[in-house]
Amino acid sequence: MLNEFREFAIKGNVVDLAVGVIIGGAFGKIVDSLVNDIVMPTIGAIIGRLDFSSHFIALHEAPPGTPMTLDALRKAGVPVLAWGQFVTVAVNFLILAFVIFLLVQQINRLRRLHQQEPTPAPAAEPAPPPEDILLLREIRDELKKA
Repeated sequence: MLNEFREFAIKGNVVDLAVGVIIGGAFGKIVDSLVNDIVMPTIGAIIGRLDFSSHFIALHEAPPGTPMTLDALRKAGVPVLAWGQFVTVAVNFLILAFVIFLLVQQINRLRRLHQQEPTPAPAAEPAPPPEDILLLREIRDELKKA
């Protein structure tokens, strides 16, 4: 059983999947940074000072003395509808989907270019010599024999 597991784990597909998951996780962090550090501040500058992640609706009253911030309400156990977090995650998803779309589009373009490259033609055989040349060769060969 251990040998069978080792063979399974070493197969190319499993290793490729592991590499894909690790790269995907790192890519997700890059997209998160793009959204949180570039896109959202730009949207905030255009629309106004807006930070979607801090927008929420408290579904119950907060205990007295609890600050009306998302983290404080969550720590106090107050159920909150964090719609700003959802908007941030949705924008993050749209950007990620768009980047993947562009990546797949470029890969497909490269594949099409690669398939359109002309394959080198096989070397053409030389055309047979004309009949008079063949006759002259035969005469030459006969004269050499004599």
